[in-house]
Amino acid sequence: MNAVNTLHSGSGTIYDVLGIGFGPSNLALAIALEEYNAQVSEDDRIKAGFLERQPRFGWHRGMLIDDATMQVSFLKDLVTMRDPTSDFSFLCYLRERDRLVDFLNQKTLFPLRIEFHDYFEWAAARVAGSVEYSAEVVSVKPVTEEGEIRWFDVTSRDPRDPAVTTVRRTRSLCVATGLEPHLPPGTVLSDRVWHTSELIQRVAGMVESGAPVRRAVVLGAGQSAAEAVDYLHRNFPDAEICSVFAKYGYTPADDSPFANRIFDPEAVDIYHGAPREVKRSLLDYHRSTNYSVVDIDLIEALSRTMYQEKVQGRRRLRMLNISRIRGVDTDGGRLGVTVEYLPTGERETLEADLLVHATGYQPQGIGERLGEIGKLCLRDEEDALQVGRDHRVATIAQVACDIYLQGGTEHTHGLTSTLLSHTAVRAGEIQASLIARRAGRAHPAASGAQ
Repeated sequence: MNAVNTLHSGSGTIYDVLGIGFGPSNLALAIALEEYNAQVSEDDRIKAGFLERQPRFGWHRGMLIDDATMQVSFLKDLVTMRDPTSDFSFLCYLRERDRLVDFLNQKTLFPLRIEFHDYFEWAAARVAGSVEYSAEVVSVKPVTEEGEIRWFDVTSRDPRDPAVTTVRRTRSLCVATGLEPHLPPGTVLSDRVWHTSELIQRVAGMVESGAPVRRAVVLGAGQSAAEAVDYLHRNFPDAEICSVFAKYGYTPADDSPFANRIFDPEAVDIYHGAPREVKRSLLDYHRSTNYSVVDIDLIEALSRTMYQEKVQGRRRLRMLNISRIRGVDTDGGRLGVTVEYLPTGERETLEADLLVHATGYQPQGIGERLGEIGKLCLRDEEDALQVGRDHRVATIAQVACDIYLQGGTEHTHGLTSTLLSHTAVRAGEIQASLIARRAGRAHPAASGAQ
């Protein structure tokens, strides 16, 4: 274990909740529980631990571009929407870093992405005693007593020493393993074919190696795609950067006040209780707030760059719109990327040194994350998990312990399922549910016992 770790294992320790994954979502929960525990007696405290397979806290490190800003307000940090008085807020972080006045003078609600990541690291360090890093969860098994599944045994291992495993027992799980890169079928990543999740590290390696980059192709039409195009254009000044997407042009993100209400806590209440067809409509109507859209400032900056290059007669930035990649030939020293122009079906094969997939992310299914535990969960007629408003998965009758999800619940909780916009509120809701469920187990006749 890490030197800062205070997590326990063995038959004598039973956790009230074990978090799997320690990104912003479970970090926010760790903070909420720590603040709760500081206000109650020792007997009433929630015993919580968190397991993270990375060796240290990290959140989208591959896209921490030096001048990229957040797309949500700093007030939607880890705590403020839950408790504006918390000293884990972004403003308290700024005060401790002696940058509060400087930040206010910037007159912005949107910090640099690297700064917000530093804020996360600052907060994570303050609750380091509740998390073990380099702890990859390899299995979760139900523990039955008197015909009831009352606990889960969570087995983890250190990726650096897979032979050594640790088992911890818990009454509840909170799964927040984040998203995994989504790639087109058949894609094989390599030194020349990347996903944007590793953009910065890969570019740094190419620059350091001195390998020539004469052309790079970026597939995708969202914020990550546009940022990747801009970043490659700046870092490889002699290369042609080709952006391939099926749209006519980049679509601006809808961050207008009324559209943004879809991220309000009240909107989650409405969405969760709505009929399935209404949920589908809301997702369709408001996808432009989050999916396959780009900040207007970046769109305009890329357009200016293209125009300036046209004026100067040296066009390095190309937009291959209404197009799709139909094949990638990896034989030989360079890539052969076949691009089809959809209106005519005409195809062009680009010789390229790099292909970057800005094709987004997808949640892992609970079966992939939890193995046999997934069989205990109830599903609806579309085979989607049934998830309560408190983010607790519905389970078969024999299960007396709980599984909470942070992410993978867009079908039940809407667009905020994986977004920072609702992180603090969601952590408070899970905290409240854990407290109520714990009280119900201690007093079976209590109203929160079911």
